[in-house]
Amino acid sequence: MRHLLLFLVLGATLSPGALHENTKYLEVSENARPGTRVGFIDADNPPYLIVSVPGSSVESDLIVDQATGEIRTRVQLDRETRPSYSLVALQQNVQVVVKVLDENDNAPTFPVDHVDVEFPENSPRDSKRALPPAKDPDLGLYSTQRYEIVSGNHGDVFRLSQYAGRDGVLYLDLQNSGSLDREIRSRYHLVIEALDGGTPPLRSSLHVNVTVQDVNDNPPIFNQTRYVACVPENATVGTPVLAVNATDADAGDNGRIEYSINRRQSDREEMFRIDPETGMVYVNKALDFESKERHELVIVARDRGAQPLEASAFLSVRVTDVNDNQPAITVIFLSDDATPKISESAQPGEFVARISVSDPDSRTEYSNATVTLTGGEGHFGLATRDNIIYLVVVERPLDREEKPVYDLSVEATDAGTPPLRAVRTFRLLVTDVNDNAPKFARERYEAHLLEASEPGTSVLQVTANDLDEGSNSAVRYSLLNTTSWFAIDEITGLITTVTHVECEVDPAPILVVIATDSGRPPLSSSATVRVTVHDYNDNEPIFEKPLYNATVPEDMPVGRCFLKVGEIMRKNQSFSS
Repeated sequence: MRHLLLFLVLGATLSPGALHENTKYLEVSENARPGTRVGFIDADNPPYLIVSVPGSSVESDLIVDQATGEIRTRVQLDRETRPSYSLVALQQNVQVVVKVLDENDNAPTFPVDHVDVEFPENSPRDSKRALPPAKDPDLGLYSTQRYEIVSGNHGDVFRLSQYAGRDGVLYLDLQNSGSLDREIRSRYHLVIEALDGGTPPLRSSLHVNVTVQDVNDNPPIFNQTRYVACVPENATVGTPVLAVNATDADAGDNGRIEYSINRRQSDREEMFRIDPETGMVYVNKALDFESKERHELVIVARDRGAQPLEASAFLSVRVTDVNDNQPAITVIFLSDDATPKISESAQPGEFVARISVSDPDSRTEYSNATVTLTGGEGHFGLATRDNIIYLVVVERPLDREEKPVYDLSVEATDAGTPPLRAVRTFRLLVTDVNDNAPKFARERYEAHLLEASEPGTSVLQVTANDLDEGSNSAVRYSLLNTTSWFAIDEITGLITTVTHVECEVDPAPILVVIATDSGRPPLSSSATVRVTVHDYNDNEPIFEKPLYNATVPEDMPVGRCFLKVGEIMRKNQSFSS
């Protein structure tokens, strides 16, 4: 116990500057078992009064025999935690330094388990991507010595580049050593190992997920260089003809294809159109077998890359003859969007649709076909100048509010023997114009209101309806400037007070409500609202004079008036007797 007290006192007063020049060095491996002999301080001069250098942890990690001077390990040492221990034998005037020798007890360690990197498929050879280095707390050969790709490097398209930094860390880059092709392989899962110089070496793994980014290096490819299709000459506009198909090995927009018809090289008349997404070719205009039996189209497939690539194919469309004696009817609607509709404001003589009737066999029969129009209740008729092209025209004014839809049928009968006929039926929509003003549910409204009502009191809600559609029927309400006592909600038509009303000023104000639609130009109508203001006893009577004088004869009969006095109402100065 006295020795321990001495150690503490000396340990508190000893400083590194007081160490003796007589220094003895001992070594011990960091993997030595507890109790392993390290060495002796000085076997010939016991006893040994030992003081550890402050901060060296001698007492917790080493055992010093006070009698023999033998030093043994108390626990298994760890060089990475403490590389050396220092103590002083006071009586022998010796400083002992115990150096912990490094062993390969730590594997190189990556800071993460996996990383994700990307290489564009057109990356030049030896493009680099830095990877996180593995660090090993051991020394020398026992630290990180090399890296290896152990799996996932299909085709050996990647290699590793490593270099030592000034901080002693072995840094690592991933490089492409061969050409990348996303269309062949778009992802690589590399397993990279870091190894130290031990025998055998210790190692750890890093998983590297490599994504090969697409570039637009593949043009679209049609599945055929030439397509052939047939379409009957009486095919209506919108009839599908044939779907072409092209593929692009790229990804994203680089592989997304748009189809078009090369109008400079083919189909300048735009007889056909193509869906840019599906590649389906449709009839775009009425075909005529007698005029042209075959159409040659150049179809273009173009990808959507930043610098698009394209390919071409040919489509040969043969127009075929149909039933020789049957007329063919083609209807083209003349509305702005080519749909069957007509405005209710259309005047007599205005065109609704264009109807062409043809017979592929005989121009005589073709020109002699009889065309009739049924339906429409007399509001529509047919007009023609050459018995070839017919126009559906308006003959009588239309009213959408009366009838919004008409079912019309066009019938063509040729002059053959026996005659054949064709019928085309369509439904014609009558579109709205602002030709109806809002209409109130009543022309006159009655409302009652107490004179004592507070501002904001609801008086009456009026309602007006408009037979038109859309904005033409959207109604807003307003009041003419007849009084400042009232206001109306322009949307709901609710009339409310904005100030106190005075029965004595106007006991029955009349409001004029205007309902206006949102058409162009807008239409409006009005209704009157009579508001009866019920009096509230808020005025006291006032005599006309403060003093009246009268003379009464003594023989005046009972009940005869001898004096008439008057009172004045304070606010409106009306008299009562």
